[in-house]
Amino acid sequence: MCSFPRCWACCCLLLLFSLEVQGSPKPPSAAPEQVHLSYSGEPGSMTVTWTTWVPVPSEVQYGLQPSEPLPFQARGTFSPFVDGGILRRKLYIHRVSLQGLLPGVQYVYRCGSAQGWSRRFRFRALKNGPHWSPRLAVFGDLGADNPRALPRLRRDTQQGMYDAVLHVGDFAYNMDQDNARVGDRFMKLIEPVAASLPYMTCPGNHEERYNFSNYKARFSMPGNTEGLWYSWDLGPAHIISFSTEVYFFLHYGRHLVERQFHWLESDLQKANKNRAVRPWIITMGHRPMYCSNADLDDCTWHESKVRKGLRGKFYGLEDLFYKYGVDLELWAHEHSYERLWPIYNYQVLNGSQEMPYTHPRGPVHIITGSAGCEELLTPFTLFPRPWSALRVKEYGYTRLHILNGTHVHIQQVSDDQDGKIVDDVWVVRPLLGRTMYL
Repeated sequence: MCSFPRCWACCCLLLLFSLEVQGSPKPPSAAPEQVHLSYSGEPGSMTVTWTTWVPVPSEVQYGLQPSEPLPFQARGTFSPFVDGGILRRKLYIHRVSLQGLLPGVQYVYRCGSAQGWSRRFRFRALKNGPHWSPRLAVFGDLGADNPRALPRLRRDTQQGMYDAVLHVGDFAYNMDQDNARVGDRFMKLIEPVAASLPYMTCPGNHEERYNFSNYKARFSMPGNTEGLWYSWDLGPAHIISFSTEVYFFLHYGRHLVERQFHWLESDLQKANKNRAVRPWIITMGHRPMYCSNADLDDCTWHESKVRKGLRGKFYGLEDLFYKYGVDLELWAHEHSYERLWPIYNYQVLNGSQEMPYTHPRGPVHIITGSAGCEELLTPFTLFPRPWSALRVKEYGYTRLHILNGTHVHIQQVSDDQDGKIVDDVWVVRPLLGRTMYL
C-alpha cells in the first residue's frame, strides 16, 4: 500500500495530466453564430439576427459581388438574453436591419464586428408589390434531433427554390433544454437555410418554458409582440401569424387571448379592404382546429379550444376566419401531413364534386408537422373523417406557390420517399367576392 504523501503526489500528477488533455476552458467567443434572416414587413428591408457570447458591436457588411470587398455597412443593436435554466446562461442577441435593398437582387453579407466575423452568406431581397409569384417552404415540429426534412430543405435552398420559410411552431425540442444549449444547436442546424431566406415563425407549445423566452429572444418578427402575433404582405398574399398557445397557457395571462383576438379581427378587416391588391389571406398557427390523428390533442375534440374558444364560446377563431373569408389556414403540431376539404363547422364546403378546391365555400386547412423531431410520427385514426381529404404519415414538408391572385399551388414532399411529391393540389378562388363565403 502506498503512503499518503506518495498517493497525494500521484493524484496531483493525474490532475495535471487531465488539465493538459482537456485544456483550459475556452474564453467566451465574439464570433457570430446562429445567423438567420427575417422580413420586417417594410419593402426593401431584411433583418439579420445572430448570437455571440460577449457584448460586441453589431454590424452587417453587404454587397453584390461574392468575392469582392463588401461596400455597404449597417449597424444595429444587441440585447442580453439570460436563459431561465439553473445555469442562467447569458447570450447576446444581435439585430441589424438592412434598408433600401433592390427588389429581387441577390446580396452577399457577413455579420459581426472587428472582434469576429461570420462567413459570407447570400440572400435575395424580396420583390415588392403584389405582381409576382412567391414560393415558400412550410413546416412545423422540426427538432434538433431527427430533423429528417432538413437536409433536403438545405438542398432546395441552395437551388434557389424558395423566397421564404414558414416554420409553424415547435422548434428544437426544446430550445430551453440543457440550459438552452439545445436551442443553440438547433439554431446552428438551420443556419444554412435561415441565413439565406427570411425564416418566419409562430410559437408552438414546445416554446412555452419561461414564458416563451427563448422564442421571443432568438427570433425577430415584425410588429411589437415579440413574434407572438403579426402579419406581413408577400406578393398577392397577406400572411397572418398568430399564437394558438395563448388558449392553453393561461397562467401567462388571459388578457393575451382577448388582445390577440381583437388584433386579428382588426387585421382581417384591413386585409379585406385591400383584397383588390392582395386577394389571398393566409393564416399560420401551431395547433389545428381539426385533425384525424389517433391521440388526445385539442384538435381531436369536437369543441377544440382554437376552433371554439375558451369555454367553447369566447374568442374562437373558426367563426372569425370564416367571417372574413380566410382562404388558407396552415397548421402543424400533429407529426403528420393532412389536407382537409374546404370546411366550416364540420360541414364540407367543396366548390363542386369534380373540382372541390375551385371556388371553395370555406377555408382550406393544411396540417404540416412532419419535418422531424425526437417524438417521431403521429398515427391517424383507423377510419378517416368525412372532412379529411388526404393523410400522409411520412416525414416531409410542404411547398406553397402563390402563383397569382386566383391560384395557389400546394405540394407535399415526402422525405421517406426521397423527395417524391405525395400531394399536389391547386386552390382557385375568384378575384371578386373574396370577403365572404357564399
